[in-house]
This record gives sequence, structure tokens and C-alpha cells, in this order.
Amino acid sequence: MARRVLAIGECMVELSSAGDGLLRQGFAGDTFNTAWYLRHCLPADWTVDYLSAVGTDALSDQMLAFMQASGIGTAHVAQRAETTVGIYLISLQNGERSFSYWRDSSAARRLADDPVALAHGLAGAALVVFSGITLAILPASGRAALLAAVAQARSNGALVAFDPNMRARLWPEVAELRHWVTAAARGADIVLPSFDEDARVFGDASPSVTIARYRALGVGCVVVKNGGGMVETWEGSACEMQPAPQSVVDSTAAGDSFNAGFLAARMQGASMPESLQQGAALAAQVIAAPGALIAPKKLTPP
Repeated sequence: MARRVLAIGECMVELSSAGDGLLRQGFAGDTFNTAWYLRHCLPADWTVDYLSAVGTDALSDQMLAFMQASGIGTAHVAQRAETTVGIYLISLQNGERSFSYWRDSSAARRLADDPVALAHGLAGAALVVFSGITLAILPASGRAALLAAVAQARSNGALVAFDPNMRARLWPEVAELRHWVTAAARGADIVLPSFDEDARVFGDASPSVTIARYRALGVGCVVVKNGGGMVETWEGSACEMQPAPQSVVDSTAAGDSFNAGFLAARMQGASMPESLQQGAALAAQVIAAPGALIAPKKLTPP
């Protein structure tokens, strides 16, 4: 099996409080966070690449340099003139975050413009990771092109993991959000929803209802994250896990890091319980520190 992961989406400039009215600059974004943690969780003989687009300005160059220094391949990050990268500001209250965004000129909105480059980036991937935010930032034509390219990669043997990661503010209407999340899930092998989001957008009454809805689309493995509570899954049979209570400093990237820990374990042949445990252990480290990306302590191999 090819030992290559490809994550697709938007990396942004992250601004967070450094105290005394000062801001700290970093780089983050849902699928990029997952790629970053996958790089930490997977052995060195695995390749982790990112597919996106950035500008040609100094900030874009800094972002590319950060990716490369983090061990993430950038050969499939296009640089497009007259664009730049998005920026978001984290505000925290009792460990829960809210965001202010500036992303109208983000080059990542054009990551699916070139079907040849898209197919080239997906070629040879063992695991493809993307999200509802990846879809949300694209025009409808870009969403269709991305899903078609991912479907082709899947037919060529790639495992496809999709996190619905639903942000209603990024969509013109909820019906459109539901349509594209459903279309993406139908073409995925693993779906990693968060119950609070699915309850708001789809009206699911319980994680079991969420699992049943994705199962009805033909998804083989569904992992429902329920905040700090129960993680419920289905992969031929039901499996539940209650993570140990954790103090929360900053919940940014909690789900992204869980995804990485879980997927890294699964790609190395771990059982469902072992994979859930690794995902939860990594997320517990991440929420105990400020910011999206923190250097995790070594996890027990699956």
C-alpha cells in the first residue's frame, strides 16, 4: 500500500492573544491541522501532502515555509497571483473559541480550478482527507470538480475520509449546505461528524440518528464526535467510547486532532477501540494548550 496522505483545504493565518493587547501569528485551518497532526502521528516512511492554493505575497511565502518546515509536502499547493491567504482571529471565553474571519481574497477558493493539477495531486494517495469547509469556500463548479476527482482517486484505491465540519455562515442557505455535505459523504469511506453540528443542520435527535443517516448513504465507517462526551461509531457493528474528563484551555482543533489520531491509527491497522483511544488521547493534549497546533507528546503506537 502507498504510504501517502493527501489533505485538501485551506490553511489560514491564525491570530491569537499573546497578552497585553498583543497578537501571536500562526498558521492553521481544519484540514491543515489534521495534516499537521497526522505528520506527528505517522511513521517517517509515510508522506503527508497538502493540496491548496496561496498567493505570491510574503505572507503566502511564510505559510509555505511553515508547511515545509513541518514536514508537509507543498508540491500541490498552487501559487496564484493577485490573491493572498485568509486570516482569522480567535476569541476565547471559558476555553470555548469564536472566530472572526477575513478570507474573501483567499487563493484557496481556487484550489479546484485546474482539474489536471487536482488529479495529479490525488494520484497515488492511500488516504484523502477533506471537509465541509473545503467545499464551502469553493464555487459550485469547484465543489463538483473536487468531488469528481476524489471519486476517481477512490476508484483507484484511495481511502476517503470526510469531516462534514459545517459552518453555516460560509453557505448562502442551509439547503445548499445539506446538499453538498450529503454528496461528499456519499463518496466517502469514513465520515467524522460532530453531533452538535449535525443536530443543528440536519435535526438529528441523537448520535445514533446521525450514524443511521450516514449509513443510509453507504458510508462504511462513521465516527460521531460528541464534544467532550461519548464518541459513537459504526463499522459493521456499534462501538462507543467515553473519553476521560479533560480541562479545556482552548478547544481549537479538538476535532481536527482527534481525526488525525484516529486516522493514523486506522491506517496502521489498529482496531476501532484502539483508534478511538488514540484520537481521544491526542485531542486531550491539544485542548489543554492554547492555539490550534501544539507539539504533542508521543502517543503509544496502535
